[in-house]
Amino acid sequence: MYIVIEGQDGTGKSTQVELMAEYLRSQGREVLTLHEPDGDLESAHALRDIIKQKKYDLEPLTHVLLFTAARNELWRKLAEPVLARGGVVIAARNWWSTLVYQGYGQGVSRSRIVRLTKAMLPEKYVLPDKSVILVLSDEERKKREKGRDAAGGADTTSETDTFESKPDEFQAKLNAGYLKLAKEFNIQTFDASPSISEIHESLKKLFNL
Repeated sequence: MYIVIEGQDGTGKSTQVELMAEYLRSQGREVLTLHEPDGDLESAHALRDIIKQKKYDLEPLTHVLLFTAARNELWRKLAEPVLARGGVVIAARNWWSTLVYQGYGQGVSRSRIVRLTKAMLPEKYVLPDKSVILVLSDEERKKREKGRDAAGGADTTSETDTFESKPDEFQAKLNAGYLKLAKEFNIQTFDASPSISEIHESLKKLFNL
């Protein structure tokens, strides 16, 4: 089973992925967690380091190519073996993030992103078994990001620097992009403002776990 928890930065995707993984492991399931474009592979780490560093000032299409290459590495080498054994893969993000960030946000042709992804990755990846998009108001999202930075949670080489630091106009494009994505792919959106535990319980029900 392949599960994807999507959403803009600051919506709590990674937290919910780890909680879901812990819950499923307690049920005796083998679980792999992915936090694209990173993963327990040297190749993925190397691609992530290039993607996340602002100093390179990469072209949007270059971002698409690098993200897709990292996904191919993670999927083929880590995810497929787990799924073949009957395990569960839970990902914070998948290629839908590229449709939103590089497509709606940075203006790369969405049809090009779709073609490239489908050419490199199998249908199982392209259409997860279960998925959700976590959503927050701009005000709440900014509050969370400030709180995380104040607590020392920000990573100077993270996507916080690459995309979260972009102006409000860009963030608004992402918000609108995720809503369009939800309609286009029939993905349920879920309010991420309740407590972490409330969201976790609600997602278990949503995914019938």
